[in-house]
Amino acid sequence: MGIYLNPGNSGFEGIRNAVYVDKSGLIDLINQSINTPLRLSCVSRPRRFGKSFAAQMLCAYYDKSCDSSSLFKDLEIAKSPDYKKHLNQYNVIYVDMSSTAPYTNHYRDLIPFLSRRIASELEDAFPGMAICDDLPGTLISAVDAAGCKFVMIIDEWDAPIREHPEIQAEYLGFLRSLFKNSGVTSRVFAAVYMTGILPIKKDGSQSAISDFEEYTMLNPGPFAPYVGFLEEEVRSLCDSNHISFDEMKRWYDGYSLRGTGSVYNPNSVMKAIRYHHFDSYWTETSSASSLIGYISRDFQGLRKTIAELIGGVAVNVETKGFSNDLINFRGQDDVLTLLVHLGYLAYDESSKSVCIPNEEIRLEFTRAIREDQQPETMKRVQESNQLIMDTIHRNTDAVAMQIERVHQEATNPLNANNENALRAVIQLAYFSYKDYYIKMEELPTGRGYADVVYLPKQGEMVPALVIELKWNQSAEAAIQQIKARNYPAVLQDYGGEILLVGINYDKDAPVAERKYTCTIEPFSPI
Repeated sequence: MGIYLNPGNSGFEGIRNAVYVDKSGLIDLINQSINTPLRLSCVSRPRRFGKSFAAQMLCAYYDKSCDSSSLFKDLEIAKSPDYKKHLNQYNVIYVDMSSTAPYTNHYRDLIPFLSRRIASELEDAFPGMAICDDLPGTLISAVDAAGCKFVMIIDEWDAPIREHPEIQAEYLGFLRSLFKNSGVTSRVFAAVYMTGILPIKKDGSQSAISDFEEYTMLNPGPFAPYVGFLEEEVRSLCDSNHISFDEMKRWYDGYSLRGTGSVYNPNSVMKAIRYHHFDSYWTETSSASSLIGYISRDFQGLRKTIAELIGGVAVNVETKGFSNDLINFRGQDDVLTLLVHLGYLAYDESSKSVCIPNEEIRLEFTRAIREDQQPETMKRVQESNQLIMDTIHRNTDAVAMQIERVHQEATNPLNANNENALRAVIQLAYFSYKDYYIKMEELPTGRGYADVVYLPKQGEMVPALVIELKWNQSAEAAIQQIKARNYPAVLQDYGGEILLVGINYDKDAPVAERKYTCTIEPFSPI
């Protein structure tokens, strides 16, 4: 066993010794690509979404220097007809790019370091083979000496250019020499699995290493079930560990990929189970300061868009032009696309829109905004907090004025004369609600649906808010509907104070009058 050549199965053995969610079906996808034109796979996903676990699983499966049958015999892959055909049948080259930083002058000497170290391990394994001046030549010699091709696994492929963009040209040239060279790639590699946070850097409009099949958070293809934990997997974990599935869903659900339904962050789910505590574990992977750097960029409309996202509004995005790096941004679409790849936003392929996926990420945005010293951002936070206080204190004129102001300033103004459009404005206006409340929309009450209900979080000394929205009617009519249909009954076990909030938008109101009106009353059960 070596560090880079045939590293063995101890990494995956350690993973199997803990609570393990079976993702071995991914191996079958790689098996199907072996010695085909699709042999090069690049799978990108956010931090702590299981990239390294998958890489170590593949090492254990393919590495011919060890016997991994006991690690896989009870997993999904063992049911595949090709399971034994490829099990421990290849020499594996495994490189975790992020681990090389301390030995390569922070990646500046990466190419000579890797070429030297991999060549040295190959020479030890296959005495007498020729060592060439370049790594591709050395690999060809090693294949001839070994009598079989290699499976190469690269983890965190993008770490060098994320952390030191100045080496990008040299690094991409090195990868091209291995994977965009018909005289090398098909002769040396049976399969290559490369994973990172970002998709492969674009060279103009195309990927710089265009022979790779790319699977991203925007288009994961057949790898979608292996991006994170699926809902049935999370439910099973919650049941076996006696932890609330509903809370797990609220905190960590929200990513949705074609063909999979809900997808959860594996790291956060496992830590919530281990500690029996729901919290944001995102800060352990990347600081809020990096998020601030992206959402504070001086692009027209970006800060308004961030406010919309925090308020729960989905925002349309064009993802095609993103250059797949952390430097070149043409506008807010590129920023939002990057945040999808980083896991801060969830992408809905059908509507081509993004949203903040869950409570964990919402907290990260909130922290980032509070640390952001941009006056416009702070002003929006303060206005939303003030609106909540005005609502609690039944200052109806102030509530109506602020909601109308948000309507006028919205990036995506109302374009449909209905209460669904009005609901989007309410989401924007109350976007800081999560400091105090849990929001429930169209809550079934037995006699209809309450438009919006804000239920206080545990320990928050604020009243519950039951909000009914009307279009071209009256705020008083909204209150009467709440009473007539007894919407507060759904909160009968809540036990605290409840305020009824009626909001009406009069599209045809005279210029001299306000288009929004508001009525607020305390709820008095009959």
